Amino acid sequence: MTLQTLDPRAPWVISTHDLGRRPGSMRQMSLTLPAPANLGVEMIGVPVGADVELDIRLEAVMEGVLVTGTAQAPLRGECARCLEEITSETEVGFQELFFYSAEDAAEDDSLLDGELLDLEPVFRDAVVLTLPLSPVCSEDCEGLCSECGVRLADAEPGHKHEVIDARWAKLQGLVPEDNNDQES
Repeated sequence: MTLQTLDPRAPWVISTHDLGRRPGSMRQMSLTLPAPANLGVEMIGVPVGADVELDIRLEAVMEGVLVTGTAQAPLRGECARCLEEITSETEVGFQELFFYSAEDAAEDDSLLDGELLDLEPVFRDAVVLTLPLSPVCSEDCEGLCSECGVRLADAEPGHKHEVIDARWAKLQGLVPEDNNDQES
């Protein structure tokens, strides 16, 4: 249960005044809101201030206001394999019941602040749960060369490095390279 005082001018705060407390009353809205800060996981997330397109339905029910909706937001991050920048979009659905009073709500339930509700936590939970922990630029991304760090998609075909067994490395300089070519 979240108990807070909401700022009615905050972008993610929605007024339910016109619904009243009449069960069955409904309002649909389409909004474009700026993305809040720190919305993502380590490798990918929604850029701060990016436009988030919301289609929501507010319904008055006996216990409170039921909010159902979808949100579309741009994503920006980096590939977990090759570290190239990734841009894409996500679309999430969400549903949350905002209770009129704390007596009806459980500990983790959301409460209305008078006639105001805050959609940001609901949107944040919906987005973060859908983000990949290890995003990739493409399913067949080969990543980086473990020896030199070059992106394998940009490397020449057959990119490889000569691997010398550490047990024989000290012997490498004992035989001059020119003699090996003449003996062959």
